[in-house]
Amino acid sequence: MLITGGAGFIGSHLCDLLFAKGHSVICMDNLITGNIANIQHLMNNETFEFIEHDVTKFIDIENEIDYVLHFASPASPIVFQKYPIQILKVGALGTHNTLGLAKAKKTKFLLASSSEVYGDALISPQKEDYWGNVNPIGPRAVYDEAKRFAEALTIAYHQQHDIDTKIARIFNTYGPRMKKDDGRVIPTFITQALNSQPLTVFGDGSQTRSFCYVSELIQGIYQLMLSKINDPINLGNPQEIAIKDLASVIIKSTGSRSQIVYKPLPQDDPRVRQPDITKAREGLRWNPEVSLEEGLKETIEWFKSPSQR
Repeated sequence: MLITGGAGFIGSHLCDLLFAKGHSVICMDNLITGNIANIQHLMNNETFEFIEHDVTKFIDIENEIDYVLHFASPASPIVFQKYPIQILKVGALGTHNTLGLAKAKKTKFLLASSSEVYGDALISPQKEDYWGNVNPIGPRAVYDEAKRFAEALTIAYHQQHDIDTKIARIFNTYGPRMKKDDGRVIPTFITQALNSQPLTVFGDGSQTRSFCYVSELIQGIYQLMLSKINDPINLGNPQEIAIKDLASVIIKSTGSRSQIVYKPLPQDDPRVRQPDITKAREGLRWNPEVSLEEGLKETIEWFKSPSQR
């Protein structure tokens, strides 16, 4: 198994799962946002290999491989303006190179896409047949359009070259190994609460998100890998919560005395984000069951660990 972006948050958990199931794993990452510490515990195993490489450049793998899983890309909103060209390149050139490798090796391919392909959705929950509402030149465009292009290229390779491709549209995911300063709402709120800082809510906090615990997300990815499904599949927890309510839950869960402060809503910030996972339930027999409170408990404990403080 080749996993690009394998030293990142989700990619490293996927490395763990595949390794635990007895697969030989090649982890490829340029470490622009990935962290070698996320995979350090795997490094001395004969069936695990780490290759530091930028997938926007030609990929040369001598080994025979059975699966290419393309998870490489900076993904947090805070880096959209820091690495805009890199994000577009990994979505375009990186996807082209990894699909080319899958074609050359005659192997299967899975693209880690995103709920961001739906943009500021005008319907909720979002089904896979919804085309989205995306601003192509807005502050989130580099990520949104990179993922939309990556999906189009993946489908083109499936149709033109008969490659067995999968597309996982990943909704908000959280858990250990998230960076506390990556700008996503759960690590931001936890870090603020643990440091007795005010929790920053944008707008009036009525915008909603749905959060899936990482262990369940990667199990869904694994079941998609093994399936015969080639169409995009939503993977996420459909349990919806308003951001202001999430802030209150985290304050309570951390035992913090932090207050909530409100700031202006950023441009193109989605008002709703909730997956319709009917296809995943029926086609993959996958249904996330970890409650937000349970997942937050594990995540908060990780953020309290000495390595994160």
